[in-house]
Parts: sequence; C-alpha cells; structure tokens
Amino acid sequence: MSEVNTRYEEMRKQAKAYHEQNPIVWNLFQQFTFELIHRGFKNYGAKGVMERVRWDTDQPTVDGKSRFKINNNYTAFYARKFMIHYPQYKGFFRIRKQISVDKHATGQRELTPEDYKYI
Repeated sequence: MSEVNTRYEEMRKQAKAYHEQNPIVWNLFQQFTFELIHRGFKNYGAKGVMERVRWDTDQPTVDGKSRFKINNNYTAFYARKFMIHYPQYKGFFRIRKQISVDKHATGQRELTPEDYKYI
C-alpha cells in the first residue's frame, strides 16, 4: 500500500472507502442532481444535493438521534465524480481548487459523532 503524503490523499482514500461501503449515496447524488438538471438548473451547489441525500437516507439511532452518515469532506469528491462521469454537465457544480492538495497528511483517523460532545 502506498504512503499517503497529502491531506487530499487522506480524504480521497476515506471518501473512496465510504463510497464502496455506501453505494446508495452515489446513486442518490446522481438521481437528485439529474432532477435539478431536468428542472432547468444550469448549476447548483453540491452541498445542497448532499444535504438532500442526508435527509432521504438518515435513520435515527436507538436513542432517537440522527446518525452522522456523510462526512462533509466527501461532497467535493462526489461533485467531481459526477462531472467526470457526465462530462456534458461539466461546470454544473462550481468547484474550487482543493487546498488539501498542498497540505501535509495528518495521519489522524476520521472523526465520528462520538468525537463531539453535545450539550
């Protein structure tokens, strides 16, 4: 296995693992994006699409709390994946340079809801 040198590579690896374990997210991301396209939108925010995916897939935990299901870091990867798979919609999501490309890898594990204490 190759060494991860940048924060981008870390996040990309995490996003890929998540995608492989949760293919429904990609299916819904595509579905909801195409719904927006068919409604006439020429561009839209990937965060908005991902929030709808969250809304439609969220399930409560045994104590009735929302599950932490999709890391915000993954949204940019899904937006780029969509435009790679459907090049005719290049530019539908406005994207910026991923600044993580220039950052050193953190070597830290991915955070989960247990890492955050709520009051």
